[in-house]
Amino acid sequence: MTGLNFEDLSVGQSADMTHVVTAAAIEAFAEVSGDTNPVHLDEAYAKTTAFQERIAHGMLSGAYISAVLGTRLPGPGAIYLNQSLRFRRPVRIGDAVTARVTVQALDERRGHVTLATLCLVDGKTVVEGEAVVMVPRRGD
Repeated sequence: MTGLNFEDLSVGQSADMTHVVTAAAIEAFAEVSGDTNPVHLDEAYAKTTAFQERIAHGMLSGAYISAVLGTRLPGPGAIYLNQSLRFRRPVRIGDAVTARVTVQALDERRGHVTLATLCLVDGKTVVEGEAVVMVPRRGD
């Protein structure tokens, strides 16, 4: 499995993936990350918050962005260097989260790609940010 090379990329190119958030996914993320904040795991506690129900970890959406970068654009071989994230809205159990990345800039000298990163639920932005990845060149 190989991803795109630096030479295959152009500004405006984009890719996305959609994941439906389940209680099992939230619980698995809590297990792997160690983030056991009860707003994610305890329905009774979550009812006492502004959200009124359990919400997904913000970084679960971040992981969905990582999945697009690592499997679709640029794909296998891309190395994460930087990621900024702004959490705009909560993600709830049952939400279909579409993670999208779009090439914004290409640094020819360094082989770095800057991408806008976005997660949407029902067309509304839930997470936005920017990633920088290193991408192999053809022949590397």
